[in-house]
Amino acid sequence: MLGLLLRVLPFWVREPLLIVVGSVFGVRIMYLAFVDGEWVAAVIGAAFLVFTAVRVHTVVRVLRARRNRPSAAPADGAGTDSAAQPQPQPQPQPQAAPAPAARRPAPAAQEKEPNAWGQALAAVAVFAALAAAVWLGPQLLPSEDVGRPRAASCASAEDEELPSAYTKKPGAVTGEELCEALNRPGLARLLGTPAETATTAYGTSGTAPLTDGKVAQPEAQVQFDTYTVNVSATYNELTTAQSVKLMEFGDETDVRTLSVLGRPAVLFSDHTMRIEFDLGSGGSGGPVEQGPLARTLSVALDGKDRGGSYDITVWSTSGTLPEDSALLGIAEAVLPELPEPTV
Repeated sequence: MLGLLLRVLPFWVREPLLIVVGSVFGVRIMYLAFVDGEWVAAVIGAAFLVFTAVRVHTVVRVLRARRNRPSAAPADGAGTDSAAQPQPQPQPQPQAAPAPAARRPAPAAQEKEPNAWGQALAAVAVFAALAAAVWLGPQLLPSEDVGRPRAASCASAEDEELPSAYTKKPGAVTGEELCEALNRPGLARLLGTPAETATTAYGTSGTAPLTDGKVAQPEAQVQFDTYTVNVSATYNELTTAQSVKLMEFGDETDVRTLSVLGRPAVLFSDHTMRIEFDLGSGGSGGPVEQGPLARTLSVALDGKDRGGSYDITVWSTSGTLPEDSALLGIAEAVLPELPEPTV
C-alpha cells in the first residue's frame, strides 16, 4: 500500500515527504542509539540518513536541470539558398486565378509545468497534518481502557469514630490514610503484575488484640487477582530489635535484617490463618487452618527505633510470593507519605 502511494504521488510531493520522514527518523534513531549504546539501532539510523541524503541529491539535481534548461527557438520554416540559381524562363500561359496561400499551422501552446516550490510546501503541510493526527489521535479517540474494570477505591470513613487510643497517640495514622497511601496507581507494577487492577481496597482504624483497646493498630488492604497487600501500623513499645530476638522462638522463617529509609527493618516469612464461617442454619464455623505463606517487611516507625512498626505483608492464594525487592519498593513508595509519630 505504501509503495503504491509513493508511486502515485507526484515527484515534488513524494521527494520532500521522503526527505522529511527520513531525516526525522534517522536523527531520532541515532539519538536513541547514542543514549542506549545500541550499535544495531545506529546502523538503522545511518541507513535512514543515507537514504535521505540520496533523495536530497536527486532533488538538487532536478532543480539544477530545470534552471539550466535552454529555451526552445521558434521554427522559421525552410531556409532558402543565398545563391539563386538561374531558372529557365517559362512560356507564357493563360493566367488563372491565384490560389490562396496555405496558412502555416500555429504552434501548440506550451503546457505549463507545475510549480515545484508549491508542491514541496504542500507536501510538508500534508506531513505536518499527518504528524498532528498521530500526535493528537490518542487524546481525541476513545481510550482502550473504556471496557476495562475500574480499580477499587478506598471507602470513606469520615463518620467513623476513632478509638481513644488514637487520641492518646499524636501522629497516629488512620486506616483510611493507610489505604489512600497504599492504593496507588503503581502498586501493581511494584508487585510485578502491571496489567492487573485492584479489585478490593479498604482500611480500618482498630486496636491491637490483647491490649484492651489501648494500642492503636490501623491497617489497610488492597487485593489483586494475583497478590494481596496488607499494611498495618502498630503503636506499641516493642522495638524492631526486640522483635528480631522474639523471632528466634517463633515460627518465622527466612529472617533477614536490613535498613529501609534509614530505619531498622526485618524481612520474614510466616503462614497466614484461614477461617471459614458457616452461614447456614447451623451457624457454626470451621476450624482455624493454616493459610498460604506470606512475606512481611516490618519497618520501625522512626530511625531511632523507639517502638512500634509499619508492617507490609504480601501473599497469594496460590502460595507464590514476589521478590523481596517488591516489598522494599512498596515501603519506599508508601512510608514517606505517612507521618512519623510524635513523642
